[in-house]
Amino acid sequence: MRLPCHRGASLIVDGMPTPGTELIRAMAAGDHEAFARFYDRYAPLVFPLVLRIVGDRADAADVLQEVFWEAWRGAAAYDPARGTPEAWIVRRARTRAIDRVRAVRRRSETFVAPLDVPAVPEAAGGDAAERAGDRVLVAEALARLPAPERKVIELAYYAGLTQIEIAERLEQPLGTVKTRIRLALARLRELVILP
Repeated sequence: MRLPCHRGASLIVDGMPTPGTELIRAMAAGDHEAFARFYDRYAPLVFPLVLRIVGDRADAADVLQEVFWEAWRGAAAYDPARGTPEAWIVRRARTRAIDRVRAVRRRSETFVAPLDVPAVPEAAGGDAAERAGDRVLVAEALARLPAPERKVIELAYYAGLTQIEIAERLEQPLGTVKTRIRLALARLRELVILP
């Protein structure tokens, strides 16, 4: 199924950007224009993440379509108390991308794409500079982690491996992997303090 997408749909209403939560509420009420604006706002944020995880542009495009279709269908279940619209859609995208990697791996019995797959350039406009700054901030925070902690985070979030798969790949006890992930996430929270 093709999702409605109106390139160039304005994100400005009465001189102000429409908040993501308002777009989701309108989507829940069946507003296709709100969906188009939601897609235009968040697809440039989601696609590079999906591409980095799945490693294939065509697969990433398919996953992106699935993510936004699910967002359209599940908009009524969105709870702003549980996270921002950005976190909501990124969490969906990450989950779908990891599902795709696991499905491909099961079918072909091969490993996921290497971690050094470059991200696609950001789309022009919007908050591209801000997102690029956020990525730099996260990359700098990751670089400040001890190597063992950084490795488990990269394998979990960029390669889509489970904790058991990470333990097998690194030939380490599962408890060690779990501890390193927990410590790494705690350190990242301290290092990346967003306004």
